[in-house]
Formats: sequence, structure tokens, C-alpha cells
Amino acid sequence: MPDEDDGSGRLIDAPHPGPIAAAAQAYRMRWKRRRLLWRSFRSRHALRAVTPHPVQPQGAILAFACVRNEALRLPYWLAHNRRLGVDRFLVVDNGSDDGTRDLLADQPDVSLWSTDAGYKASRFGMDWLNHLLTRFGAEHWCLTVDADELLVYPHSERLGLAALAAELERRRQPALGTLMVELYPKGPLAGASYLPGQDPTEALPFFDAEGYRIHRQRPARNLWVQGGPRERVFFADRPALSPTLNKLPFLRWRRGQTYLISTHSALPPRLNLAWDGPGDPRLSGALLHTKFLPDAVPNARIEKSRRQHFHDPDKFAGYYDRVMDNPEFWHPGATRYEGWAQLERLGLLSRGGWIG
Repeated sequence: MPDEDDGSGRLIDAPHPGPIAAAAQAYRMRWKRRRLLWRSFRSRHALRAVTPHPVQPQGAILAFACVRNEALRLPYWLAHNRRLGVDRFLVVDNGSDDGTRDLLADQPDVSLWSTDAGYKASRFGMDWLNHLLTRFGAEHWCLTVDADELLVYPHSERLGLAALAAELERRRQPALGTLMVELYPKGPLAGASYLPGQDPTEALPFFDAEGYRIHRQRPARNLWVQGGPRERVFFADRPALSPTLNKLPFLRWRRGQTYLISTHSALPPRLNLAWDGPGDPRLSGALLHTKFLPDAVPNARIEKSRRQHFHDPDKFAGYYDRVMDNPEFWHPGATRYEGWAQLERLGLLSRGGWIG
């Protein structure tokens, strides 16, 4: 029986499988998790330590990222996450040639690894990050985000990640679910003006407040949220191919856990049940997606030639062509970003009754 739409954009799951099918699915997921953990362990040979990683005290908040040519975004990204209370950054640089590696190596709170291995072959960097998370992140609350993602959550302007972690622990909520809120300028993408260290929301002040579809998949029980400006502009004729917008970027890492597809989903499957998407009353946050700063247009040409960002690059070649055409995302229904409280009013995140 296919899933059904309840009329709100939220897809209702089909009935649970019978006990035999459920047992078979659970068995497959256990073996998949073991294979991914083995892949991540083997991937350690591709990583070269650039700076040392000191032992972190119990309770330290750790941030993990894989980056390439992000010197434009990193100054603000580092400052933003420091304000949230990140104690240490563990970063993999994948062959940057724009000064990213030197910028990171100069930061006293960054532990840096370098690799020239294939990004796609490493499951888009997740093998490397899963290895670092398992080796260094076990029993810590860990934030895993890209350099073009900025986490916001209820009270994040005054309460740090340690307070958020304590609240999630109190609720026995193993992870913070988030919606990727994709930001864009008014006018063509390349027309925005941005300097390193500037708040990206000044250059990219708009987002789509509605038009999201929610679905939960089996057998990993992972959420799948689609919609937003990239679907509207690039995938209107094939919405099934539009980007996945839900992530689990902040969780208490335990040995045996692994991210499955980027940070969109994780194993064991119970982690994916921490959030049901926009409209869920449980405590949640948002990732402000700053991909479409002015460098997005020239970067599209580079990434199209590298063929490292999609399982089937030929299927998405037209996406890069459209970005290179310097499109405009803004439309009359665009909403100017004002902060997490606005996102809560719109139903895109929730404080879940957290007074803070």
C-alpha cells in the first residue's frame, strides 16, 4: 500500500510491516550499520593529521565538518559556532586550494586533517567524519555541519549548545532534528555582495516559508523533507530529485552509531525518530543554508567538472548549468529572515515548551 497525503503536504506512512518482514528489515539495517562502520574505520588511512588533537574533557561540545574551498564562509562559520559554545572543531580538508587549509591550521581550537582522496568515493565525506566521530566524539554531544550551514534553535541567541544538550538529555531525545532553511538574495545570485566574516543573512535575507513535503522511509525510518527554493527553481518538473532538507546535526555520539546519508539520517534507526519534520511539537532547530553566496555561480562550473557531488552526475548536469545561468530565487512569496522565533511562528521549528 503506498503512502498517502493527508492534504497538508505531510505523507502518512503505510502500515507497519508484519513481524517477519520487520525482523528482516532490522537484520538488514544491523548489517548495513556494521558495513558502514567498517568503511569508516578503513577510511582512516586516507586522512593525514595537519594539527594535533588534544584530549577533550568530559562534556566538551565538539563540531565536525568536511570542507573544500570554503575560505569565504569559514570566518563567520567559526565565529557563529564559537558563540554557540563549540569547544573544539574537528575538520577534514579535502584538497582545498583557496587558503582554507592554512586558515584552519592557524585556529587554536581546530584539529585539522587533510586528504586528497575522492569525495564521492568516501560517501561524500561521511566515511571520514564517521571515523572521527567514533574515535573522538564518543560520549560527547557532537555538531556535524557543513561550512554553508548555520545552526539556530530556540533561545540560541543566549543559550549555548551545552544548555541545549542538557535539555535534550532531560527529554531523553537523542538528537536535534532540523530543517535546512535555504537562504537567497533579491536579484541574481552573483549580484549579492559578501565579505568574509560578514553575517550571511545580510547578503541572503530571504527564504521560502512554505511548500515543504514530509515523508518517512523504510527500512531505516528516516525522514525525507523536500521543497524550498531549489526545488522551485531547478526541479519543478521533477520534484522527486530535489534536495533532502531534513538533518540530524546535533546528537550525543555513541560507539556503534553512524550517519547513513550525510546527516540526513543515521543508524540505528531509532535516531531517525527524534523528529517528524516541520510541525512536530518536539524541540527542534534549523540550519540556515548559505550555499548561494556570490561564489555559487563560479563554483558550479568547477563542481560540474569534478563530478563528485551526486551518485549519478550526468542526471544532475542540468542543475549546475542552471546555477551557472545566474538565476534569481526571489519571488513575491519570499519571506525575509528574522530569527528562530519567526521560524517557530511559521511552524518550521519548535521550542517544544522549552522555557530556557
